[in-house]
Amino acid sequence: MSKKGYIGLLVCLLSIPIWAQELKCNVSINSDKIQGSNKQVFETLKSSIEEYMNQNRWTNMTFSEKEKIECSMQIIVTSVEENLYTCTMQLQSRRPVYGTSYTTPLINFQDQQFNFTYQEYDRIEYQQNTFTTNLTAMLAYYCYLIIGYDMDSFSRLGGTPYFQQCEDVVNACQSASMEGTEQTGWKAFESNRNRYALINNLMDEAFRKYREYFYTYHRLGLDEMQANVTNGRARIAGGISVLRDANRARPATYVINTFLDAKADELVNIFQQGTTDEKKNVYEILIDIDPTRQNLYDKLQ
Repeated sequence: MSKKGYIGLLVCLLSIPIWAQELKCNVSINSDKIQGSNKQVFETLKSSIEEYMNQNRWTNMTFSEKEKIECSMQIIVTSVEENLYTCTMQLQSRRPVYGTSYTTPLINFQDQQFNFTYQEYDRIEYQQNTFTTNLTAMLAYYCYLIIGYDMDSFSRLGGTPYFQQCEDVVNACQSASMEGTEQTGWKAFESNRNRYALINNLMDEAFRKYREYFYTYHRLGLDEMQANVTNGRARIAGGISVLRDANRARPATYVINTFLDAKADELVNIFQQGTTDEKKNVYEILIDIDPTRQNLYDKLQ
């Protein structure tokens, strides 16, 4: 082949899109509370979790590298006893806002029952509709949850198939045999702030309007603000009463709490530039459903 022909072939190959997995997840593990000199096990665990989340295909869609969903998982290990890890985990995900360099948070919440058994070099493999270990189940749950939230932000109720996958994981874990502390987080009525409660809210028809507002907030609100700030902000303000309605129907609902955990600062930043009526309306709603953050919301006064 001539040099010119080789260069032409190379250009063609470089122009072919390389389709990648859905997630770009950064994992960190804090083991400061654990005594002992063998810290390598935590590095091995971190690498295994990142590989599991980032190398598996979770959907039948194709994602380019720049379309991957950016997320992070911070695991704090509080104790390790006979290969049983007791941890808390902070999960965050975000997506870009159209036409800007800004990324908006979609998920920001903590799982305080992130408990699992693990030995160094254990294979972390997910088999759909089959329970293997609690660690693989929790990671799969959160992968589908991240994707579901992302899809809901781009299309109305677009995350439903992935939330259904979360529900399948919950059902499998409720009937699986595992260590006592590993079962925590999967059970109904155990807590109104666990993995079961969150996916139960998301799949409940009673919260359909909330999920539709989640789409409006991102696709018709934030994404619109690059072209017309006033219109985008008005759409966010116009639908925000859905949060109060859902909270009054079912007080202290987890899915509404998680929304505000992710969006409280953003809402204040958006409406500090709003009209007097927008500020007053949004302030009253936020104080009603989330009084613990009054100092933050007072910036709208």
